[in-house]
Amino acid sequence: MGITLQKTSASTNIKERLDFSCALFDPDGNLVANAPHLPVHLGSMQEAVRFQVRTQEEWKEGEVILANHPMAGGTHLPDMTIITPVFDHGKPVFYVASRGHHADIGGI
Repeated sequence: MGITLQKTSASTNIKERLDFSCALFDPDGNLVANAPHLPVHLGSMQEAVRFQVRTQEEWKEGEVILANHPMAGGTHLPDMTIITPVFDHGKPVFYVASRGHHADIGGI
């Protein structure tokens, strides 16, 4: 997962600085497995996934959430987390997530 993200990224922060993390989470948002990237991302990424699992009313197949809110498991504004549910028989059975540092996300 991490190698694919690195190779397909256009971002210098991800491609060259390796400022990203990837992980798998169970249906409740608990960390199951992670790639050996940045531990600071992984400690809080579980909270980001848990928050979305708790607050998302209904997950639909093909849906992806982009999050970075510091009160919902985010680290700091440039660290963006992408959370994708994986379905079996219409229910999310696990989640894949990646968090990467983006150099320019806009704003002041």
